[in-house]
Amino acid sequence: METSKLGKSNLISSRLVYGCMRIVGDNSDADREKGKDAIRTAIEEGFTHFDHADIYGGGQCETLFSEVLKEMPGARENIIITSKCGIRRTNQPNQGDPGRYDFSKEHIIQSVEGSLTRLGVDCLDLLLLHRPDYLCDAEEVSETFQELRDAGKVLHFGVSNFRPSQVSLLQSYCAMPLLVNQVEINIHNIDALSDGTLDQCQELKITPQAWCPIAGVAYPAWGNTFSEEDEVRLKSEFDLQSQEYDSENGIIMLAWLLKHPAMILPIIGSTTPSRIKAAKQALDIPYSREDWYRLLEARNGKPAG
Repeated sequence: METSKLGKSNLISSRLVYGCMRIVGDNSDADREKGKDAIRTAIEEGFTHFDHADIYGGGQCETLFSEVLKEMPGARENIIITSKCGIRRTNQPNQGDPGRYDFSKEHIIQSVEGSLTRLGVDCLDLLLLHRPDYLCDAEEVSETFQELRDAGKVLHFGVSNFRPSQVSLLQSYCAMPLLVNQVEINIHNIDALSDGTLDQCQELKITPQAWCPIAGVAYPAWGNTFSEEDEVRLKSEFDLQSQEYDSENGIIMLAWLLKHPAMILPIIGSTTPSRIKAAKQALDIPYSREDWYRLLEARNGKPAG
């Protein structure tokens, strides 16, 4: 497994991150066992970075992960555990409360404490703010980060789904560098290429992580806006490249993301062992600059130049 340093830190992550959002499925015994098998497979295949959030599976994803750690002595020392916080669901904690974002000191600390308990670990390697809070007080967040770090509960910090201006604001208050910005990047949503996100990541040495990296290829993208003509044209190019590289369309998409000089870390969320193993094939594809632009041209229906 190829590795990459996270931002301005000494944390070394596998180039592919394993996303734990779906590991409990419907929370049945069968789905939970399937999720545990997926986690074990990812660890055995060299994934060293595991992405969680306090809301995934209502907290059960973190609890399930702790069960695997207990079954695999020594595994904790060899992996990076990330969790995210800041999203509050409707009617939580009180009936009638609206769905919202919450970067208050009280909520961030409460969320971290909950994640640590469910994961059964002493500290998080990385904490991300899940989605921007319109009422974010950057100074308060910075003070909260420092308190968590001083207490040994979180080692490093980052963000998720932040625009460049929001990253700049928070970083201006934080003494420690923000290591990660986790955003949606796939063949349908390429906003990060043009809105300054990936430029800023390179400038500030922030590691971009791509969630839903194969949306629009292996499954429908969120808010799909492609026409039938777009879909046909894009699939045709994917099929050609898959034949050229003797691979599958989803693997080509991962190779497309890995090609970018910002060193994108795609998040693999499958709970099927064969797909988890297959994702690593993207790391060995000698993907060309020309094919990168051919795929972009097929997506846009016109040349990039």
